[in-house]
Amino acid sequence: MKSRRIVILTGAGISKESGLDTFRDADGLWARLRIEDVATPEAFARDPARVQDFYNHRRANLLSTAVAPNAAHLALARLEAEWPGEVLLVTQNIDDLHERAGSGKLIHMHGELLKARCLACGGVNAWRAPMTDVSLCPSCGAEGTLRVHVVWFGEMPLEMDRIYEALGACDLFVSIGTSGNVYPAAGFVAEARGNGLAHTVELNLESSEGHSLFDEHHYGPATVEVPAFVERILSRGW
Repeated sequence: MKSRRIVILTGAGISKESGLDTFRDADGLWARLRIEDVATPEAFARDPARVQDFYNHRRANLLSTAVAPNAAHLALARLEAEWPGEVLLVTQNIDDLHERAGSGKLIHMHGELLKARCLACGGVNAWRAPMTDVSLCPSCGAEGTLRVHVVWFGEMPLEMDRIYEALGACDLFVSIGTSGNVYPAAGFVAEARGNGLAHTVELNLESSEGHSLFDEHHYGPATVEVPAFVERILSRGW
């Protein structure tokens, strides 16, 4: 089998079947909360305790025994392990379910819920406990300077140069479980198509806003569609 380069984008839809809330569904987080109150730098400056509490609850939920990688996460880890070429997984998700499933070549473009960032020294450290205004930075020891290591609205996603470099060279781009209306991730399919090489595939519960840009579509639960697609390309390519 010819070695080819694959870039995979995942969104909240892949983790929904693991028990984590999505954002833009009718019953998602943004239907119950205002983005401006919990997910912006301004919200943190205005009411840090409320923002910390929001992420403390999300962190506790992620760490509960009820949440675990599902068949879609496991299938992507299998693809990385068995594909003879390069596989880069870019996720919009701030959970650690891809890592728990076994994926290693991974970019968290929106940060990670289980990490803390210090506003004093810039240090980023693993963090699994509740975060408060008296939490100490593991790097510099400062008190009350920690925030969750996630990208808030109005902030730049992480590792964009590396992502665009991969998109410009990939042979297959796959988008999984994302609405297609949040940029820059929503523009990744056009970026991949622009290199003149990439076959583009959408695996989603329903069509995304950018569905017309994909060469191939498969709609249904991620735990069904992703393992089937991985099995197909490992056996015969695309």
